[in-house]
Amino acid sequence: MKEQLALISLQLIGFLPLRLARFLGCALGFVMKIIAAKPYRVAKLNIAACLTELDEESIQALACQRMLHLGQTLFETPGLWRQSPVWLASKILSVEGEALIQEALDSDSGTVVLVPHQGNWEVLGLWLADRTQTTSLYQPPKMRNLENMIKSARQSTGAKLVPTNTRGVAALIKALKQGETTAILPDQQPATNGGSFAPLFGIQTLTMTLPHNLLKRSTCRVVFGCALREAGGWRLHFIDPAQQIYSTDQAASLEAMNSGIEAIAALAPEQYQWEYKRFRARPEGSPAIYPNGI
Repeated sequence: MKEQLALISLQLIGFLPLRLARFLGCALGFVMKIIAAKPYRVAKLNIAACLTELDEESIQALACQRMLHLGQTLFETPGLWRQSPVWLASKILSVEGEALIQEALDSDSGTVVLVPHQGNWEVLGLWLADRTQTTSLYQPPKMRNLENMIKSARQSTGAKLVPTNTRGVAALIKALKQGETTAILPDQQPATNGGSFAPLFGIQTLTMTLPHNLLKRSTCRVVFGCALREAGGWRLHFIDPAQQIYSTDQAASLEAMNSGIEAIAALAPEQYQWEYKRFRARPEGSPAIYPNGI
């Protein structure tokens, strides 16, 4: 019953005009800050650990801004899932680095677009799938009733979704060798057997090795991208990674990938997903970043 009510609520939110959805999202974010909800508390811990140059007042201000953007993401995404590619195109205000991404997509070597949790990553995924053949890993949501809603939205522009297992990875490699594109969220904590520790914001962080493994088995190109929220829509931003990301040395490649994540986050720190407990896994002997109860 709870899942059904949640699904109905999301479907209703999906009919809201973008401006109203964002207004309500800001209201939700303000409430999360006022009551010191868990996302706000985690965001403060992450910001303090990663942006050590900030004082306490600046940390609180950035965490507050982040809650406003988190609320907007929650309220604007259901609308994205039901809107057409034409509507989405009308909301893309600019594309910075457009020549870079177009050159990559036009090549025959395949493209890996690394999309950190910045702004609204669903926007970028839908935009890419409307322009090129994409194959992406798909993890079904915990709320099973949401699966059809999300899958139909992502596949509506021609994207191919594959499972998050060895069969899915094999499909990614095949797609890249055929000159296609895949989008990967590189700042999720992987399973222990799918990651290795590398510096991120100066913190040794369990980092996914999937992009590095794809690069070893194909000649694909890597581009970082994000969709930053602005009044009336989104601004897409694409940047090249450090050349070391192509290194056969895993440690060098992972460090370059995390440097790219930092660069994307720096474009609009208030839009980065600081509320995610990214540093749950710690190297042996390292102190925990999140206290018990958070």
